[in-house]
Formats: sequence, structure tokens, C-alpha cells
Amino acid sequence: MNNLKLFGKRIKELRKQKKLTQEQLGELVGINYKQIGNIETGTYFTTMQTLEKIAKALDVEINELFIFNHDKNKEQLLKEIFSLLNNAEEEKIKFIYKMIKIYMTT
Repeated sequence: MNNLKLFGKRIKELRKQKKLTQEQLGELVGINYKQIGNIETGTYFTTMQTLEKIAKALDVEINELFIFNHDKNKEQLLKEIFSLLNNAEEEKIKFIYKMIKIYMTT
């Protein structure tokens, strides 16, 4: 996926976290909701001034708009978890097991 599409996906994700519609975000930023849609689909990039307004409306720092690698799929997450567990002490593994078991059964 290219960076423009990743950027758009990130904007959409942050907007949804704030429970905003494209229309609402557009109003907060001062642009048409269709432009928000174009940004989110990766068909349009915007100006620095609009980026600042988007970040403010989403209550994040501008650099957070460009954090794309946080969204990992199940396979990637499990691989990282197994790697961390392989290097952990036995007591930590037992503790983590108990926490996971409690979390998964509630």
C-alpha cells in the first residue's frame, strides 16, 4: 500500500476513534466533507495548514497522522508476542499466562 493510502487510512482511523463523521471533521477543519473522503481514500493530499487543522480537530500531534505501522494484523502480532515470550523469564511467562487467561475468560 502506498504512503498516500496509508495516510488516508490513518486519518479515517483517527476520525472514527473520535466518533466523527466526514461531515463533522470537514466542518471542524473548514473543508468540504468530500475533500475529507478524498484524503481518506488516498486520492488527494492536502496543505500543511489543513494538516494542522486536521491534527487539532483529531486532538493529536501532526506526526501522529503519519504513524502507519501501528496497525498490525493477527499474524504479525502473534509473531511479536511469541518472540517476546521466547526471551522472557519463566516467572514473567507464568504471570502473563495468568493475565491472559483472566482477560479471555471474562
